[in-house]
Amino acid sequence: MRHTSPLDNLLSEVGHTLNTLFARASTQTLHSVDDAALSDSERKLSEGLMRVNHTGEICAQALYRGQAFFAKTPEIKSHLLQAADEETAHLNWCQSRLTQLDTHTSYLNPFWYTASFSLGVIAGAAGDAWSLGFVAETENQVSEHLKDHLQRLPEQDQTSRKIVKAMLDDETRHAEQAMSRGGRELPKPIKMLMSFQSKVMTSSAYYL
Repeated sequence: MRHTSPLDNLLSEVGHTLNTLFARASTQTLHSVDDAALSDSERKLSEGLMRVNHTGEICAQALYRGQAFFAKTPEIKSHLLQAADEETAHLNWCQSRLTQLDTHTSYLNPFWYTASFSLGVIAGAAGDAWSLGFVAETENQVSEHLKDHLQRLPEQDQTSRKIVKAMLDDETRHAEQAMSRGGRELPKPIKMLMSFQSKVMTSSAYYL
């Protein structure tokens, strides 16, 4: 196996960051239906919620990559990178759906990627048990957002609803896997801080 230098790793992360933020969505889509049945208000609601979900996946990529960068063991690093790869499908589904709805991704995504990567680095540096606990809590909070979106998305928007349901199944599995690998439950103040940041992100991404 080829040895990689710190510079190699850094350049790889830069490349991954640029690809995550600026690459066009793949042509792969989970579901596709006619959106003609959506009213203007329903379409606007779907646009906002799916933009939030896309930004959430941007943050997930950054968190996992930041944690993997400072993972203490190869096994945990591999687990985090595999989870990030699985989240790439979610990112593509959301971006493709936004394209179908003829709307934009969040203009604030570069900021949220940077902030989330930084949090991931801190979690990774704290040790693998805390890092995995951070993964589990993140996924649990994401799951709550997705459940809320399923309640709010228009019934006519079956494309977005099926995407969100598929994402919810994966996020729940990721949380369970993180705890089963030795994750520690985070202190309540940290959970509250994560929840606050999540609320700021969702509020801003809905419109911007």
